Amino acid sequence: MTIARTPAPAKVLRTEYQKSVASYWNKEKDPVNLRLGDVDGLYHHHYGVGEVDWSVLEGPENTRDERIIAEMHRLETAQADVLLDHLGDVKPDDRLLDAGCGRGGTSIMANARFGCHVDGISISEKQVEFANHQAEIRGVADRVRYHFRNMLDTGFETGSRKAIWNNESTMYVDLHELFAEHARQLEFGGRYVTITGCYNDVTGGRSKAVAQIDQHYTCNIHPRSEYFKAMTANDLVPISVVDLTPDTIPYWELRAKSSVATGIEGPFLDAYREGSFHYLLIAADRV
Repeated sequence: MTIARTPAPAKVLRTEYQKSVASYWNKEKDPVNLRLGDVDGLYHHHYGVGEVDWSVLEGPENTRDERIIAEMHRLETAQADVLLDHLGDVKPDDRLLDAGCGRGGTSIMANARFGCHVDGISISEKQVEFANHQAEIRGVADRVRYHFRNMLDTGFETGSRKAIWNNESTMYVDLHELFAEHARQLEFGGRYVTITGCYNDVTGGRSKAVAQIDQHYTCNIHPRSEYFKAMTANDLVPISVVDLTPDTIPYWELRAKSSVATGIEGPFLDAYREGSFHYLLIAADRV
């Protein structure tokens, strides 16, 4: 199946906020992203899930940090696998969209698993350049491509996507605008998956810890209920909701002991443990 590629919208960055987010990620060279990706060349921009192998804290002191880094990377790759598990029946001729792709790790994993075409988009030109270079190194640039585009107006064809995902990127946009654009691009019966942090609006507004996370990442974490309101308003019907909060806490406990800790580990752990913040996977079908 060959689909003609439409040109990108003329203006990618449309608000001062979008410009500030793009500037943040263009300048970002955080070891917590880069050193982990150096383990095997899969560069992620999300957190990890699963049981920690705490034996990495034992053994020779001079290789302790290397072991911790490798274990953290194993957990973040496991998180991407959990997301891919929920994409449904993807075939080699299908086209997928990685919305807010970061440095591209999940897109490459999707191609390796399904053999499909994947387009990743980011408003960070530096991330797009980095990710395309990684696709070239791996010899998959003919099927995995990254673009400097806005996830709220991608310019891609209506009904052209079998599946779309956001992996920890929804907190940078309005959910109603985002899901309207995703629904436009998805074929009927196509699958949308997000893994995201959201605040617990049953307990009230943003807690102090959630506000600290917002400030650290220049983002705007949404309340949990807003995801379901925005999905149902845009022809996306949730079919699976998985609370990954207990599964991500061990990652944060290990990260707090690592050399790449950024200082945000405490607020994340406080927010998860007090119940003001949840780490959810939501899968929805386009109807």
